[in-house]
Amino acid sequence: MPPKQPAKGKQAGGMSDIMARRRTRIKDGDDMTDIGDGTEAEDWMQHKNLVKPEDQLDLNEGQLKEEFTRILTANNPHAPQNIVRYSFKERQYKQTSSVDQLAIHFALDGNMIHKESDEAKRQRARLGIPEAVPSEHAGSEGGEATPAAGAAEGEEQAKEEAAEVAKDGAATPAPAEGESTGSQKLTNQFNFSERASQTYNNPYRERGTATEPPPRATFAGNVTQWDIFDAYQEDFEKQMETIREKQAYKPPTAFQQIVQEKSKEKKVVPGRREEEKTRKKLTITETQGEDISRLNKASKIVERMVNQNTFDDIAQDFKYWEDPSDEYRENEGTLLPLWRFTYEKAKKLAVTSLCWNPKYKDLFAVSFGSYDFMKQGNGMILFNSMKNPSFPEFVYETDSGVMCLDLHPEHPYLIAVGFYDGSVGIFNVERKEPVHRCTAKNGKHTDPVWQVRWQADDLENNHNFYSVSSDGRIVHWTIIKNELTYQDVICLTLPDTTAEGPDGTKVNTVGCGTAFDFHRKNDYLFLVGTEEGKIHMCSKAYTSQFLDSVDAHNMAVYKVRWNPYHPNIYVTCSADWTVKIWEMSSKTSIDKSDTSNDANSRKPLFTFDLNNSVGDVAWAPYSSTVFAAVTADGKVFVYDLHINKYEPLCEQMVAQKKKTKLTHIEFNPVYPMVIVGDDRGNVTSLKLSPNLRKVPKEKKGAAPIDPKQREENEIAKLEKLLSMVREPPVDSVKK
Repeated sequence: MPPKQPAKGKQAGGMSDIMARRRTRIKDGDDMTDIGDGTEAEDWMQHKNLVKPEDQLDLNEGQLKEEFTRILTANNPHAPQNIVRYSFKERQYKQTSSVDQLAIHFALDGNMIHKESDEAKRQRARLGIPEAVPSEHAGSEGGEATPAAGAAEGEEQAKEEAAEVAKDGAATPAPAEGESTGSQKLTNQFNFSERASQTYNNPYRERGTATEPPPRATFAGNVTQWDIFDAYQEDFEKQMETIREKQAYKPPTAFQQIVQEKSKEKKVVPGRREEEKTRKKLTITETQGEDISRLNKASKIVERMVNQNTFDDIAQDFKYWEDPSDEYRENEGTLLPLWRFTYEKAKKLAVTSLCWNPKYKDLFAVSFGSYDFMKQGNGMILFNSMKNPSFPEFVYETDSGVMCLDLHPEHPYLIAVGFYDGSVGIFNVERKEPVHRCTAKNGKHTDPVWQVRWQADDLENNHNFYSVSSDGRIVHWTIIKNELTYQDVICLTLPDTTAEGPDGTKVNTVGCGTAFDFHRKNDYLFLVGTEEGKIHMCSKAYTSQFLDSVDAHNMAVYKVRWNPYHPNIYVTCSADWTVKIWEMSSKTSIDKSDTSNDANSRKPLFTFDLNNSVGDVAWAPYSSTVFAAVTADGKVFVYDLHINKYEPLCEQMVAQKKKTKLTHIEFNPVYPMVIVGDDRGNVTSLKLSPNLRKVPKEKKGAAPIDPKQREENEIAKLEKLLSMVREPPVDSVKK
């Protein structure tokens, strides 16, 4: 029997209801406009007219089809492109490459929390709101219909839609009645799942050792004040006895040990056991001293490593930094301050001399004393190293101010020293006290010794050195069989002035020597500067007469130095604010008839006024035309005659405090640096910029220049300069 057909009226009514419901659903949910039936749409399209603006361009078909590409980027056009920030790594301002293109127009921080979170549960519990039970079936709008009515209406609507879809030929399976879609929990960012894993823990193994407890004994007694005093006295006497035994004890030789062992086998003398005990104690103390010395070496290495890290930036500047501004200025240079060497006990003393070690180029010796004769006290000798700027390597304290020192060129452990009390001495680095020191019995000076200088060993291979003092004597000291012997070389008499004695006799006055220097090639020649401003050329062979004399300065001469390359050029500095460069005369005073007129008429090749008292001057070891000087107002001057004959390339303030006087300066023989001492016990190291140490460049691929050839080149460079400033001979002028 065929299925019963539904009535047409009912079907039509049902379809119209569905369409109307769909329209309202679209209208309410999607905010779309209902356009009605097809006839209404056609009427609306017929009445539509296009409005063309009056200024619209008329384009042809080719222009209409032309494409214009426009690229939209997310870059902010208002973002700045030239932001500069300071880079602490490179120590300069650098432009930042990345610019933030994000522009925030509106931002609002919300205060909503998820209802299933712990915070929401605590809030509901605090406010007394019961937890909402999720319903399996959603109620009708407004909650007026019962759940049964809502379910019936849902089933009827589902059946109508299923019948409509079946007509179109696409059927979808209906969900089962037992399934509920509303109770399914969707995963989202708040659906947190906590997981954990546990690893296997290995069982602990306990290991232990039990030792025998040390023996213990209880002791008790009554002690009076006299018992304590007697015990301290006994202990003090024992300590003094051990000290005396240690001083008197001498370790036996191998032969003596053999004899002692044989005598032990034969006899046992009473009281010998006590001597053996004391000797064992002494050997124990000696081994402890050796252990401490080993530890001392290791601690020195550790201290140097710590200082290397502490002063790493200075070490990097010393090794690699070059002043880039020298490329843009040819006739100027700078001095870069490096390490500053100080010692607490030497802060009230003045630096009286500086000397680099001839073997270890990073080690130098400093002597400390006082130039004020009203404030004389103890002196000091320090050895400083660039590897450890915080503390000196060796410290030697003296009972008198040390005014000068010099290290032996072949045996750097020997130090010749001149004291303020007029004595000279020789120190060995390994000993705290001087090995040799003269007294009033064996040639001691009566005035301060201002300079000492080692000389080559004599024919019998004896060490010897020279000294100059304010008493006018230049003395030759020789070490013969561990004794310091002396011989007066010359006395600096003043031939023009005489003084009357107590009985009316005329006494020759003596000049005060302040500095001297020996010739580089002819070691029998040497120059002497005096407090009267004169420069005397002397010879070791002549003990009664000067080879030549020059009225060089108006005040005391503080330093005189031969040029390291040219054999006839020397430089002097004085308290009269000037530095002068001289040329040795070809004729000596012995050959001249009128020495006084010639001495007064002699003029220097160069004169430089430094506007203050010049404490020291030094030639550079790498060039024949570069020298440096220090003044009492705390400035360092560096000249290069090859570049500028009139002005210094560098004039720089080095003293950190006002009224600090610079006393001495020395060039390092290898590295491009100088050390400067002042009257407050400080030594400052300075690095020369490239313009202050110009050396002729070697050609690429060529062999290195021979030292002799380099010396000849330096002499030729200075000779070319001197030919421009030398005065013509008197004979040629007369002709």
